[in-house]
Amino acid sequence: MSSVAVLTQESFNEHRSGLLPEQAVAAAAGPSSAGDEEVLPTYKDAFPPLPEKATSLEGTQESANAWTSKIRPLKSSIITQVFHVPLEERKYKDINQFGEGDQAKICVDIMHKTGAHLELSMAKDQGLSIMVSGKLDAVMKARKEIVSRLQTQASATVAIPKEHHRFVIGKNGEKLQELELKTATKIQIPRPDDSSNHIKISGTKEGLEKAKHEILLISAEQDKRAVERVNIDKVYHPFITGAFNKTVADLMQETGARINVPPPSVNKTEIVITGEKEQVALAVNMIKKIYEEKKKNATTIAVEVKKSQHKYVIGPKGNTLQEILEKTGVSVEIPPPDSSSETVILRGEPDRLGQALTEVYAKANSYTVSSVSAPSWLHRFIIGKKGQNLAKITQQMPKVHIEFTEGEDKITLEGPTKDMQLVQSQIEAIVTDLVSRMDYTEIIVDPKFHRHLIGKGGANINRIKDQHKVSVRIPPDNEKSNLIRIEGDPQGVQEAKKELLELASRMENERTKDLIIEQRFHRAIIGQKGEKIKEVRDKFPEVIINFPDPAQKSDIVQLRGPRTEVEKCSKFMQKMVAEMVENSYSVSVPIFKQFHKNIIGKGGANIKKIREETNTKIDLPAENSNSEMIIITGKKANCEAARNRILAIQKELANITEMEVSIPSKLHNSLIGSKGRFVRSIMEECGGVHIHFPTEGSGIDTVTIRGPAEDVEKARRQLLSLAEEKQTKSHTAELRAKPEYHKFLIGKGGGNIRKVRDSTGARIIFPTSEDKDQELITVVGTEEAVREAQKELEELIKSLDNIVEDVMTVDPKHHRYFVARRGQVLRDIADEYGGVMVSFPRTGSQSDKVTLKGAKDCVEAAKKRMQEIIEDLDAQVTMECVIPQKFHRSIMGPKGSRIQQITRDHNVQIKFPDREDPQAPVAEAPVQENGEADGEVKETDPTAPKKCDVIVLSGRKERCEAAVEALKALVPVTIEVEVPFELHRYIIGQKGSGIRKMMDEYEVNIQVPAPELQSDIISITGLANHLDRAKEGLLERVKELQAEQEDRALRSFKLTITVDPKYHPKIIGRKGAIITQIRTEHDVNIQFPEKNDENQDQITITGYEQNTTAARDAIQAIVDELEEMISEDITLDSRVHARIIGARGKGIRKIMEEFKVDLRFPQSGAADPNLVTVTGRPELVDEAIDHLLNLEEEYMADVVENESKQAYMKPRGGGASVEEPRGPSKGFVVREAPWTTSNEKAPDMSSSEDFPSFGAPVAAKASPWGPKRF
Repeated sequence: MSSVAVLTQESFNEHRSGLLPEQAVAAAAGPSSAGDEEVLPTYKDAFPPLPEKATSLEGTQESANAWTSKIRPLKSSIITQVFHVPLEERKYKDINQFGEGDQAKICVDIMHKTGAHLELSMAKDQGLSIMVSGKLDAVMKARKEIVSRLQTQASATVAIPKEHHRFVIGKNGEKLQELELKTATKIQIPRPDDSSNHIKISGTKEGLEKAKHEILLISAEQDKRAVERVNIDKVYHPFITGAFNKTVADLMQETGARINVPPPSVNKTEIVITGEKEQVALAVNMIKKIYEEKKKNATTIAVEVKKSQHKYVIGPKGNTLQEILEKTGVSVEIPPPDSSSETVILRGEPDRLGQALTEVYAKANSYTVSSVSAPSWLHRFIIGKKGQNLAKITQQMPKVHIEFTEGEDKITLEGPTKDMQLVQSQIEAIVTDLVSRMDYTEIIVDPKFHRHLIGKGGANINRIKDQHKVSVRIPPDNEKSNLIRIEGDPQGVQEAKKELLELASRMENERTKDLIIEQRFHRAIIGQKGEKIKEVRDKFPEVIINFPDPAQKSDIVQLRGPRTEVEKCSKFMQKMVAEMVENSYSVSVPIFKQFHKNIIGKGGANIKKIREETNTKIDLPAENSNSEMIIITGKKANCEAARNRILAIQKELANITEMEVSIPSKLHNSLIGSKGRFVRSIMEECGGVHIHFPTEGSGIDTVTIRGPAEDVEKARRQLLSLAEEKQTKSHTAELRAKPEYHKFLIGKGGGNIRKVRDSTGARIIFPTSEDKDQELITVVGTEEAVREAQKELEELIKSLDNIVEDVMTVDPKHHRYFVARRGQVLRDIADEYGGVMVSFPRTGSQSDKVTLKGAKDCVEAAKKRMQEIIEDLDAQVTMECVIPQKFHRSIMGPKGSRIQQITRDHNVQIKFPDREDPQAPVAEAPVQENGEADGEVKETDPTAPKKCDVIVLSGRKERCEAAVEALKALVPVTIEVEVPFELHRYIIGQKGSGIRKMMDEYEVNIQVPAPELQSDIISITGLANHLDRAKEGLLERVKELQAEQEDRALRSFKLTITVDPKYHPKIIGRKGAIITQIRTEHDVNIQFPEKNDENQDQITITGYEQNTTAARDAIQAIVDELEEMISEDITLDSRVHARIIGARGKGIRKIMEEFKVDLRFPQSGAADPNLVTVTGRPELVDEAIDHLLNLEEEYMADVVENESKQAYMKPRGGGASVEEPRGPSKGFVVREAPWTTSNEKAPDMSSSEDFPSFGAPVAAKASPWGPKRF
């Protein structure tokens, strides 16, 4: 056991405080001399030793000190031992489940059994280390358990030569994996850097034997194989490989050995042969035989061939060399590409060398290289679009290679000598032609404007290219170059240059502004298919508007363009957003479902009128929806106005009243019921009145009822009686009935259920379509009332369960009516009368018997209803209504809505004729009909109506007559209105929006004559009752347009004022604040001169004459005030400038606003850093200077005080102190330490072993855990 004493600053001070006064002084002063050493504490005083033995009293007394005065030595009976289970001997090897699973359970069991304490840890080799603590017998028992329960598996080793190990492993370890899988063992092969040849195997006994056998078998097999390396001069390798590797392939096939000849590019002479020993020996003999033969017979000749022609001798992928070798048996040796030598060596039989030399020269001279001078900027024009120009040449001469090098004014040609002259002449002709008619120029434009020159999708640059027939190269962003190159026709190049420079100049005067607009408004501003933003862009064509990507969740909209246009566009868009914010108020109005159609009006007339007059968006629920809520969106005041108008329509139609009833708020929840079922049943029973309870927890007792007067009164009585019941006593019962019986139980208009309620006084609540349990019926009331109602309902349900079958007679001619439209009429009867099943006889059977099956009461009621329908059908008549076919579409209305309304209102059927085909040929003679005699011609009545004009109506006579009148009322009429021709385009509006709006509003068709007719007559076609309103609206619009024309003329008055340009920034103000105020206040447009304008002192004001005059006077007043101003320079110490300016300029802004002056502080690096300029009216300048000087005096006092304090503070950077240097600290020093009194060496403070630091690696030492395994 070792101990470490840590001496902190506090413990050192405490130790020192226990010394004598003179010792303390000496300790504080430091051990500066040899004489002071006597006052230092001894090693034993500072670090008292622990007692070694406590058996003798003397020993105890001798070592009695602060450490041992109260310590009694104890002998421990607990021992600790460590056991290591190697990975291969562990029974449980699931490393991921360390600390859990079977292994942990066994350890806990051992601890319980033996009473010893076990601690498990994992070594680096995944072996298991178990530290066992406890009494000796307990530790021994635990050890026995560990060996028997955690340590299993046998292991063995097998020794084979090191070079055979790789064959056991196999390619990518596949062989080793296969071996382990086959034998169910773990095989550990030593690493290549390990000299051991022992392979370790662990597993079951049977598996060990199998694995051992397999490994020895692999080794034995490798013993039979041989590897031979033969050194052959590199120059003779081609003869051994042969042309196209044919010789070496034959050798391998013949001997069965594998021969590896290094490729020509690898400078190795060693040829490796592998295989069976006999095969290798045979192959080596054959290779040596070829080598000896060639060495003896072959001679060489050296020839000079131009370096540029070497590649033609080599050929593609060395094929030419192989061809020469195959043809002549001669090897051609070419110097490497990095060598400057031009000597080519031919090696082979003497009689073959001549033939080979001829081949070499033929190949070398078959190709030539030449160049054509051409400016590098013309290269791409010579190549042509997608290489079209070159393709014409290369298709004729495919073997000629044409090379263009970037930046070089030449084109390199390479190819067969016979083709070169023709290709060169063609290229030279193209170059001459291009030089004569092409030119180029380069312009410098700031890279930040490049993308704007290119335009969206390259629109701008493509237009310039097409217009001037030039090519423009704009460098990519990553090049950061400002050079733009224009190439093409000389005149086009100059025009394109001029236009691009103008664009760039204009962009320099542009500005970018970021608008913060909530993302939720972006889609509304852009509009459907971008219509709204297109209008904004058309209004401000010079401004580029960029919206952020919706995925970015950004509110920043970027505007870019000329300064004034950007400002105008910014204001316009901010105004749009403000209107959207104002228009996003929403209110819901409950309106009885039956009045929705009245609020919509005929063809939507009423709702359109309310929408337009109140400028709101009104959304009504779908027809098939149960909702009665109408949602109004817009400005708050407009929404309230629309709400009042809609409620007024309802009130007018149904005499709607509103009543307030006081019911204690504690009863509200019970009256509303679960999910509002209770209050909903009251509303339905009382004609669908609206009952509004106050918000829960508000404490308000008032309940509002709205609806027809009678129904409101009825609902009030029911609510009050229910509230009274709830306060006294209330009882609830539940019963169940099939959902199809519910309608029958309720009865037509709630008649059946009302009888039950009136007779018993109980309330019956049926489930809504949203309820999960569709069979549950709830009865609420007094106990007696509930009991009676329950009894009556149960009887009714029982009778409904009593299924009967009845038969009635229906004339076959009426069958089609009932079964038409997939039996819609029968489905309606089944819904209304408790799911009665009605079966008609099959088509063609001519039977008149119809079967009804269901509950007795339901069958009777259904039978009665069918008799009523049959009576109506028997009373039906057919009428004809003649209306010209051209009006039929107008009568039908959009999607047949008008005709459907007439059908519903008058309960008739209307059939329109087929359309007459205007393309059909007119028959010369009328067609004969049945019954006409041959030769007779049927006379036609010229007054008889056309078949295509006759509309047929079916139904009761009086209903058909009313429907005919309704149809005739829908026939459109045309009137003419005189409108001055010059106003026609304003009436039509942008893309026809104005005229469309009027046609939708008045439900008419407005026909404006073609412009070439120069006619003042506009035709209006529509229903008679709509025409007067449409004519009135059109004339009203004409008056508005005439008034606008007059107003436009008055607003276009222009006034020019001359102002020195130096005052312009002051008139504009900070961020345009002053000029914006003048523009808004006087409703004028003020235009300052552009940078390039000749008259830089001219400001133009446009608007009404009196407004422009007032704006001019306002500007002149500012100028007069500015002319009165003076500028004075004062000296303020630069050290106080930052204090005066303040955080983000807050201080200086306050001074400027307070004294109405302008302050200019010097820039960094100015000649006089203390000079400050004050500009303003004389008296204000003086006041501001006094204030600044006072501030300087106040702040300078602080500066001087801070500097004096700084002189006494320790410098931060560890620089030299004002005090004398103390010399290096010697730390804590003691006398009579072991390393001074004996031969022991003093501990090394820098040693990580003696003084380990946290986290640092420490040298290995012997420990109770045993040696570390890796």
